[in-house]
Amino acid sequence: MIYQFGDCALDTARETLRRTGEVINMAPQALKVLRYLIDHRARVASRDELLEQCWPESYVSDASLTSYLRRVRQAIGQQRPGPALIETVHRRGYRFVAEVTESLAQQLDPEDHYDLLQTFSSTCLDLVALYEGYLAQQLNDGVVVYFGYPQAHEDDAQRAVRSGLALVEAMRHGALGALSVRVGIATGMMIVSSGGVPDTPPSLGTASGLAARLGALTPPATVVISEATARLVADYFVCKVLNEAANVGTPELGLAYEVRGESALQTRLEVESAYGLTPFVGREAEIALLRERWTYVQEGLGQVVVVQGEAGVGKSRLVQALKEQVVGELPLAIECRCLPYHQHTALYPFIDLGQRWFQGQSLMSSAMQLESLEALLAQYDGALEETVPLLASLLSIPLPEGRYAPLTLSVQRQRERTLETLLSLLLVQASKSPLLFVVEDVHWADPSTLECLRFLTDQVATASMLVVLTCRPEFEAPWSQCTEMTPVVLNRLTRTQTERMITQVAAVKHLPKEVLTQLVEKTDGVPLFVEELTRMVLESGQLVERNGQYELRGELSQLTIPATLHDSLMARLDRLGKAKELAQWAAVLGREFSYEVLGAVTSYDGVLLREGLARLVEAGLVFQRGLLPRAHYRFKHALIQDSAYGSLLKRHRQAMHQQIATVLGSHFPQTVETQPELVAQHYTAADNHEQAIPYWYRAGQIALQAPANQEAIEHLKKGLELLARCPEAPERARQELDFQTTIGPALMVTQGFGHPEVEHAYTRARELCEQVGQTSELFPVLWGLLRCYRVRGELHSARQLGDDLLRLAQSDNNAILLLASHAALGSILYFLGEFAAARTYLEQGLTHQDAQRDRSYNVLHGEDPGVQCLHFLSWTLWYLGYPDQALQRNHEALTLAQTLAHPASQVATLYGADRLRRLRRELRETYKLAEATIAFSTEQGIAYQLALGTFMRGWVLVHQGQKEEGLAQMSESLAAIRQTGGEVSRPSHLALLAQAYGKAEQAEKGLALITEAQALMDKNGQRFYDAEVYVLWGDLLLHQAVPDVSGAETCFKQALAVACQQQAKSWALRAAMRLARLWQQRDKCQEARDLLAPIYGWFTEGFETADLQDIKTLLDELVSP
Repeated sequence: MIYQFGDCALDTARETLRRTGEVINMAPQALKVLRYLIDHRARVASRDELLEQCWPESYVSDASLTSYLRRVRQAIGQQRPGPALIETVHRRGYRFVAEVTESLAQQLDPEDHYDLLQTFSSTCLDLVALYEGYLAQQLNDGVVVYFGYPQAHEDDAQRAVRSGLALVEAMRHGALGALSVRVGIATGMMIVSSGGVPDTPPSLGTASGLAARLGALTPPATVVISEATARLVADYFVCKVLNEAANVGTPELGLAYEVRGESALQTRLEVESAYGLTPFVGREAEIALLRERWTYVQEGLGQVVVVQGEAGVGKSRLVQALKEQVVGELPLAIECRCLPYHQHTALYPFIDLGQRWFQGQSLMSSAMQLESLEALLAQYDGALEETVPLLASLLSIPLPEGRYAPLTLSVQRQRERTLETLLSLLLVQASKSPLLFVVEDVHWADPSTLECLRFLTDQVATASMLVVLTCRPEFEAPWSQCTEMTPVVLNRLTRTQTERMITQVAAVKHLPKEVLTQLVEKTDGVPLFVEELTRMVLESGQLVERNGQYELRGELSQLTIPATLHDSLMARLDRLGKAKELAQWAAVLGREFSYEVLGAVTSYDGVLLREGLARLVEAGLVFQRGLLPRAHYRFKHALIQDSAYGSLLKRHRQAMHQQIATVLGSHFPQTVETQPELVAQHYTAADNHEQAIPYWYRAGQIALQAPANQEAIEHLKKGLELLARCPEAPERARQELDFQTTIGPALMVTQGFGHPEVEHAYTRARELCEQVGQTSELFPVLWGLLRCYRVRGELHSARQLGDDLLRLAQSDNNAILLLASHAALGSILYFLGEFAAARTYLEQGLTHQDAQRDRSYNVLHGEDPGVQCLHFLSWTLWYLGYPDQALQRNHEALTLAQTLAHPASQVATLYGADRLRRLRRELRETYKLAEATIAFSTEQGIAYQLALGTFMRGWVLVHQGQKEEGLAQMSESLAAIRQTGGEVSRPSHLALLAQAYGKAEQAEKGLALITEAQALMDKNGQRFYDAEVYVLWGDLLLHQAVPDVSGAETCFKQALAVACQQQAKSWALRAAMRLARLWQQRDKCQEARDLLAPIYGWFTEGFETADLQDIKTLLDELVSP
């Protein structure tokens, strides 16, 4: 090799240095130093390294090394001032920095050079063919090879590294001994075109450039891989990160690694075992079956079990589990494996078994291996003169001349005798003790191995041997079924098992629900997918661990295919041949597709389409439901669909989406009508926003009417995202207004009425109404804002909006709008504590109750205004002292909501009834309605009422004696209510929680909550609960360790005063009762009777209620002598 740099040329074959054409005299050791620096020019070489490599068996002082380096610099013409050729790196060493070119041709005869390159090319082609790569380009002194194109394999990264190591090894022998090779390997997505010059497809992507860079700058006879490649293969090879100075990686591409050779780990299961296997999940029935077959073997009845399943489903893990269970009963287990690139190596599993045996015993020399083989065979067969040469030949162990007679058998006869010998060894071992014989991945077995297994299955019945063979579904066994053979088909894990496995991979830490759901959907119960995707999520930085569980950091992004699974999935697609294109069309259609639609969007004729779909079904990629031409299909795994979709170029995907959307619109009107989101998705993916937006809006409308509120939100948000990319225009504003007014009610249901997203939707809609001059949409917009402000306790802002609504309704003289505006104002006056005025507005609203309206009004406005009028009126009537009328109005609300079948209205009336029953002190009914509210809210995904119902159930539990559980539910749901923005009822909830703490003999905590409730009422004006807060405050003062009777009396008097001012007769009654009992205890019976009698006289109904029963009893007590 000749290295040229500057005006110098170093000829390694002749060991001479020329400068400007003249030979420079240099000491041999100086030349050695120069060559070492040039060979390792990609990095810094330390002084110790130079001393060790250039004087391996001699002691040389630092001063001598400095002297040699000075001579080298002088010889190559490095002078000061001037550019450095050898750079000194302070405290680290030296680096050759001059640009170097290499030339072999200059030192060889042209014919010899050509012959050498031809030999090199032939060697490369052989190795590429062995590992099923693709020779993309052949340069003067190098080659470019792709693995994964045009045919993907599940271990392409490993194949690339193995071929690189094999090439380096080949350079050391024979005619190629004069050459050295540098191998650079990188991994990444590439765009490869098969057009242009034949067999030299141009490519785009960072991987090819990085591989070339690695190959150019690494030392000779070295394989260097990128960090992305190392992540895929590091466990299967001995890899060493290059030091910082040598590393040719970049912050974007990562570090570079030198591959020193293969590791002891050769299978994924071995790698997982080295790190600790995930606890085994499911497969109880399969393990029990294998265990039973092992019991037969122990009794001398040989068995064969064929474990079949797709890649990653857990075949090897099942075998491992069996071994773990029978370890105490297992004298010997023999395990073989088949590899995809040795399908044409006769008896490779047995060759590999022997090599692993020798490595495990550290028997590296041929002589040691022969001795070990002889000792092994002596235990089984005394005829060593034949068996040793046979197996030595199989294992490529050279025999010493004269030690054994040379084999004189024909090739065919030698093969037969080798098979007989292997079979005999297995059967003899089984006769000594029960034997477990495992052959993994027999779908990759060579013909000779399959024949050996056929002989074995024929003879296993009388041997104490359990033969376990693992294979994929496409494997067709060349032997016949027998009674001793048991097929075990591994199916996917169930959803519960998948969730359990995800939790195990996550170290038994709970994952957020949305993460767990997406993992379950994406992995489809395939254990390998479960492990790899879960690990990818854990390492993605999207999760943060707190208090023994994971929480999302921001929104969960869509899960992508891990690099560790990419090759495996692409290999399955590439094996389809021509049907791959059909799989890609199906993937663009979606996870599910029909024969009819697929035929309409593709150019396939009927025969080709049916054949292609049959191929997809046969390959296990899709399920078929129904018969042609009405058949429907579903991808078996979401990741398979993702792989097929991702294998398309972006421009091709967009064109396919556009075609699908167009065909759906023209040929499938029913689909467009019922599933507009399908058309919207395809137009969106085609980057055709203008066409997609109307379909997203229609999809949102349909989902809202279903009702499917979460789906409606998703559809409408996608449309809004596309609108945001459109230029400002009147039509764009009009469209956005439609979207915002439609998404508002759905957000109210799912997020809660007071949630910031609700406010944003309606605030933006109000701005758009003003912008486009649209008044017809203004009423529902103001209605939505009013409900938001009302629930958040911003009552004065809500009242202003209520007045605006009433003016709009009166100007239009629209009955339904009049009903809604009166309902809105009545509800706000209720919360303000103006109960008489509230009753007036609510009853006036009900005069418009018979107005005809369609169901779309309730969808758009979120809750039926008639229902709202009735349940707010029921509460108001109870406050005003009409408990029976309140109950009647509540029944009317429940009936109306049931008739309308509008979920938001139904759940509102359920909670309204629940609250009324609590006010009436009907504990059993309160509990029943709380449970009904929880069940309905859970079913419909209504967050606000779910929290309210749970709070009420907790309150009942406390009063039933389950204080700890009740307090926990009340506290948790109080926080959940706040998350929805619900603040208007917070004072009442704080007061009820305070009451519960009093029941639990924790009055101090209760008093703190009462203080907080009072502060909120003073701040926001929610006076509807003033009287009860004072009543409960007084109760807590009496429940203290040292009762504060005087303070309690003051609270009860204040409650009575507030109730009278608000005309809240029911609260006046309760306050008076508390005060009267205090006075009774202090012998002020006449004052107590004088207080209670007129209040009792206020009531004209409800005498069966607990409150009026109690006051009647107390009045009777007060007149008793």
